Amino acid sequence: MFTDPVALAHQLDKLEEIEKASSRLVTQAVFEFRSEAAEIFARQPDKPQDVAEDLTREALDRLGVSRMDSRLPGNIDYKRARYVFHPEYAIRQALLVDSKAEKEERTATLQTAQTSLKIRHALSSGGVVDIPGGLPVIAQSDRGDCITTSIIVKYIYINGNRPKLEAAIVAAIPNGFLQDRYNPTATDTIWRAGRHSTLRGEAFRVRLVFAKLREKMRWRVQMIDMPAPPPRTTAPVRPPAFDWQE
Repeated sequence: MFTDPVALAHQLDKLEEIEKASSRLVTQAVFEFRSEAAEIFARQPDKPQDVAEDLTREALDRLGVSRMDSRLPGNIDYKRARYVFHPEYAIRQALLVDSKAEKEERTATLQTAQTSLKIRHALSSGGVVDIPGGLPVIAQSDRGDCITTSIIVKYIYINGNRPKLEAAIVAAIPNGFLQDRYNPTATDTIWRAGRHSTLRGEAFRVRLVFAKLREKMRWRVQMIDMPAPPPRTTAPVRPPAFDWQE
């Protein structure tokens, strides 16, 4: 009944379809939770990064997803072994969603443990980076192998008397099977050098460039603006729908 994840190495359009559906799921969860997220972000005394992690978990738990009774290893904010059902197939998936809280909206800083893609990009010094991602393209579980799907939710905020949540960006990072479509070489890339110092022994970081990923596949980057205050009216107000960028 279930598609073998190994087969997706030769069925890349199907893999894109699975990741697109997963991106829709995460985007809808964050979109529906955005009003509460903005309020929580403003009143919580914790560090923005800690609040961001809680927001993503609560948004996805509230929406709910299918689940397998299996635990996934790894230090990821939200991880769920689950079933993906499609009219033509079913597959087991390791859905991994990590959160970021930063003040700029052009990139997201990642560790190798947050992608199964090889990280290839050029350096200003003239050299190149070519290192493997830390996630497996297929995750093992006691219920069967799962295709790995990695998604980032970046919360953009500004400081003031209280931090203010401005927007959220949902970015679907391609699975490593899609390497040749998204990052075949150091010059054809979605990455930029990260903010880390090898001289100080800091762990490797890389920046995912949203514009470059969007150029490859527009739906992989979705922007969610925080809502305006509700109108003062007693008439029923129809909830807005998210404007999915295809």
